[in-house]
Amino acid sequence: MKQSETIKHIPSNRLQFFPIMMFAIVMGFSGLSLVFERLEEILFFPTFISSIFTFISTGLFFVILFFYTKKFIKYKEEVKKELSHPIRVNFFAAFSISMLLLSLLYKSSIPNLSHIFFIFGAVVHIFFTFYTIKYWINNNLEMQHSNPAWFIPIVGNIIVPIAGKGFIDDSILYFYFSIGIFFWIILFAIILNRIIFHNQFAPKFMPTLFILIAPPAIGFISYIKLTSSLDFFAHILYSLALFFTILVFVMYKNYINIKFFISWWAFTFPMAAVTLASLLMYDLTSYWFYALLSYILAFITTFVVFLVAKETIKHMFKKEICIME
Repeated sequence: MKQSETIKHIPSNRLQFFPIMMFAIVMGFSGLSLVFERLEEILFFPTFISSIFTFISTGLFFVILFFYTKKFIKYKEEVKKELSHPIRVNFFAAFSISMLLLSLLYKSSIPNLSHIFFIFGAVVHIFFTFYTIKYWINNNLEMQHSNPAWFIPIVGNIIVPIAGKGFIDDSILYFYFSIGIFFWIILFAIILNRIIFHNQFAPKFMPTLFILIAPPAIGFISYIKLTSSLDFFAHILYSLALFFTILVFVMYKNYINIKFFISWWAFTFPMAAVTLASLLMYDLTSYWFYALLSYILAFITTFVVFLVAKETIKHMFKKEICIME
């Protein structure tokens, strides 16, 4: 069979190594879609931009789902390897988070579709939460296996209250929120221990440092959604999101010479998360500083998503994605 250079016709050997991390692409574009949706609502941006990105995000989700399902059917052993891999296992939750983000994108325009995405996303995500914790308990992991991607399956639960508000009872949403906030503190302590006292991350995992931004930023939005209160704890969450954003930019030299990996998509969703948090802060306070910060962060997020998308397409045509590592 002649190999095609596009994702639409992945040859069998490339389909075999089609990574679960590809759902991080959906997270990146969905996050950007939500940013422009909020920019339209709060800062009066043109209304068509978010619709374009929503269409792209939805299309990417179903294309990636199609190929990963095809991989599951033809190469079950490869999927089992990913499910038992100490790092890749964490990225299965990117699938459920993608559904939750799509639920948010359709919440105002197509509520029934949004509800479907939410139910499937919430159920699948809590499954991966328990699966991942069980995996950690039943396997002898080493310190070098720890990295900020550990936040995705466990701390990702804090996204559920944002998507689920109005769909299910708040007591269930508090259940998800509590899991996410509790394990954010625990896992952050583990990862900080690894960063300070053990070997540095391999270059391909350096982008995952951006994931440190997401838990306090999404936690802030989720907390406001549940309590409608800009109180002391809310300010702590937002301030920590800003702190980690500044920190990763202070460390810019750590990223500028990194060879492209699919892990570059870890740059995207956290930037969208802190942008959304800043937009919400401006909406709640009307303080000009948060409006200015929102503009700056929205520009950076858009630039980062397009840069990583361009590099992904370039390396896809060079057949450097979906290959055995």
